[in-house]
Amino acid sequence: MTWNWVPEQQEIRNKVKAFAEEHIVPVGDAYDRGEPKFPQEIVDAMAKEGYLGFPFAKEYGGRGEPKIRYATLIEEVSKYDAGFGIVMAVTVLAGYPIEKFGTEEQKMKYLPNMSAGKLVGAFALTEPGAGSDAANQHTTAEDKGDHYLLNGEKIFITSGDVAGVIVTICKIMPEGETDLGKGKVSAVLFDTPDDPGFSYELIKKKMGIRGSTQARIYFKDVKVPKENLLGEVGKGFRIAMTTLDGARVGVAAQSVGIGQHALDLASAYAKEREQFGRPIAKLQAIQWMIADMATRLDAARLLTYRSAVMEDAGEKISTEASMAKLFASEAANFCADCCVQIHGGYGYCGDYSDAERIYRDARITRIYEGTSEVQRLVIASSLLR
Repeated sequence: MTWNWVPEQQEIRNKVKAFAEEHIVPVGDAYDRGEPKFPQEIVDAMAKEGYLGFPFAKEYGGRGEPKIRYATLIEEVSKYDAGFGIVMAVTVLAGYPIEKFGTEEQKMKYLPNMSAGKLVGAFALTEPGAGSDAANQHTTAEDKGDHYLLNGEKIFITSGDVAGVIVTICKIMPEGETDLGKGKVSAVLFDTPDDPGFSYELIKKKMGIRGSTQARIYFKDVKVPKENLLGEVGKGFRIAMTTLDGARVGVAAQSVGIGQHALDLASAYAKEREQFGRPIAKLQAIQWMIADMATRLDAARLLTYRSAVMEDAGEKISTEASMAKLFASEAANFCADCCVQIHGGYGYCGDYSDAERIYRDARITRIYEGTSEVQRLVIASSLLR
């Protein structure tokens, strides 16, 4: 497997570079330093390029691109801004289960508008008490005959403050039942954010990925029509885990992009920064850090591409996606740490270098879409069963 598994990947890299220089680079720092704000102008520009519906089928308004090219797209956008990269990826995260498990009516209702940037999607799985223990859902949807009554809360929901449709994992309960053990983990499409029973709190003090917004969302006696059930009752955990397989490939690709930014920045700085009468790139200590960064990054990229190619081939990728996400996220953090170290004091201060921002952005990759510890559990369980 090579740097570019298919020739079209280089075309994506070239196009994203031009896109980033026009749309991302001029505003990225303002989003990182300013108050949390959904990057609507970036989303509009992405929609115009066809990035939001990149892997969706053409009949649903997408471009029908294979996952290997989509992984490259996430990698390249995230190299310029990890926050904007995750905003783009979450559209696919929300749209994927609709395309895979939804009815034809649901696909036609949501996917074309999501691809066009007219509808923001979100995926709501995590709760205050259900993070790594994703099956421990406390959000409920009581069966009221002709509709469900949705109650509960979700946390760390990307784009949850602006989403027009939220894929919500919950337990569907028989009417009048309060014992959570009697509920069946399912997925419903919440698409009425103007409902008085829906509210959110914007999460403001984030360490990184500040070009995206995350929210804590609340449902209080919110009516969800029965036709908004996604898939079948009781299949919500499978929907969530299948969705996360693909999402982990996306986080791996994001991690590769972050790591590549760190490597590029560190290499350029090492060539120009002089100490002891010569560029620090001539010092073995710096050379070894650069070598280790490049080696881990290449390995991460190949693991990521392997998962994407397997997904395109219709193969099960749970183990491979976890390997890619685990290794790539830790590689990104290693590269970010080395980048700061090579920059020294200038790397620690955001006024002088992007190294400090890269360091902050990289940290989340070891947490969301399943922590590194969860990935190790997935990998080990596949080997030891």
